[in-house]
Amino acid sequence: MTTAALKAKPAATLIIEDVAAQAKDHFEGIVKAGQEQATKHFEQTVAATKEQVEKASAQLLKSYEEYTAFSKANVDALLKSGTIAAKGAEDINKELVAFAQASFDKSVAAGRALLSAKSINEVVELQNSYAKQSFDSLVAEATKLQELSVKVANEAFAPLNARVNAAVEKFAKPLAA
Repeated sequence: MTTAALKAKPAATLIIEDVAAQAKDHFEGIVKAGQEQATKHFEQTVAATKEQVEKASAQLLKSYEEYTAFSKANVDALLKSGTIAAKGAEDINKELVAFAQASFDKSVAAGRALLSAKSINEVVELQNSYAKQSFDSLVAEATKLQELSVKVANEAFAPLNARVNAAVEKFAKPLAA
């Protein structure tokens, strides 16, 4: 449009066009400001979400590493306990074999003594003596085996007991907090 054509338009039309142009500019400004605000909030939300995901991932990784270390310590305790129990069973078996050998030797010696006895009274006396010694030996050996078994059991359960205590301490902390 030329300047002459603009002059030819009525003043009301010019005012309406001017108001429409101002309204359009104002509306575009509002839309642009809204878009900028939305973009800003979106970027902030993405940044906050990224930060939270990174924190959660780090915490998850840390928890996994702690769980792995805790599980490894449990397996180590179980292996240690098994080793102690196996060694204890070996010691108990050695003790039993030694007792059986000693009992057999005493039985052979008692049998020889009975065969060389000169009278029935001597046989009865030797038999009574052998029975008393055998019973006393059996009671002493049973006591020794019981003490050894208790010692082995306590030693074998010590690593497992330590892990149970560690588990109670570890899992009780979050509950207490």
